[in-house]
Amino acid sequence: MNVTDPIADMLTRIRNASRARHAEVLVPASKLKLQMARILVDEGFVASFVETKKGPENYLQVTLKYVDGKVPVVSGLKRISKPGLRVYAGKTEIPRVLGGLGVVILSTSKGIMTGAQAHKAQLGGEILAYVW
Repeated sequence: MNVTDPIADMLTRIRNASRARHAEVLVPASKLKLQMARILVDEGFVASFVETKKGPENYLQVTLKYVDGKVPVVSGLKRISKPGLRVYAGKTEIPRVLGGLGVVILSTSKGIMTGAQAHKAQLGGEILAYVW
């Protein structure tokens, strides 16, 4: 399947699976998605992820996290920088999501990182997504 925006596809799959109360979701794997999944696990939005092989394709099997088994921990995922309109932020312009309750995922010259990590490293970059 040809996908124009693979990051938006990953975020949509996670959003839809959490709203449908699925335990896990399969996402086609790439290095960028692997780093984004690592950030989601580190920040506590998803329980875990495993890279699996299904036929010739590699997939990320993302295990979702719920509060008391009912309410999804991820309440929102939003793609910011899109293929048609890239959005960048300097080191002093990194936005905060919900007053610090959410996470900004950035693509910097040192790799994929959260807004807090980029601020600490004095880096700006492309704003990939907001997660809250």
